Amino acid sequence: PTLAPAPPEPLGSPEETVKPLMECAAWLDAYFQEPTALQELPVPALHHPIFLQDSFTGQVLWKLLKAVKFGEVVSYQQLAALAGNPKAARAVGGAMRSNPVPILVPCHRVVCSSGALGNYSGGGRAVKEWLLDHEGSLAGTPARAGGSRLARTWCGALRGSSSSEPTGRD
Repeated sequence: PTLAPAPPEPLGSPEETVKPLMECAAWLDAYFQEPTALQELPVPALHHPIFLQDSFTGQVLWKLLKAVKFGEVVSYQQLAALAGNPKAARAVGGAMRSNPVPILVPCHRVVCSSGALGNYSGGGRAVKEWLLDHEGSLAGTPARAGGSRLARTWCGALRGSSSSEPTGRD
């Protein structure tokens, strides 16, 4: 299993706290204004305890952060396999619900293998669809781990009508 990196240095004085906040603001600005710049920016430090735990949830969130790039999608089942437990798709859903920083750790990129959009704890399905559209996923960028069929199925469902979205969760 992939282990979380060493914990970041604890935040100290207000001056020391400003730097991580500025890095996070710069990353978010790039995400929304100039996405191509993200390749040059590191993801801001993640100081939440969930990222320091050696748990399945922590491993799933780190794997998602490292393996599924801007404009890509992956199914809950594929992400479970990437995290080392291919039968844990439902647990991956739980990990997505536990994600404390939904845009930085891109749980919106996780969709159902059936082609359904799935849920999104960062603001609901409309926000998830907007974020994926913003990232160009509607153009059919293939997912990692052999998910090009998934990306095409999902994108085709979205291009039809929202009422015809496939149902399912995995």
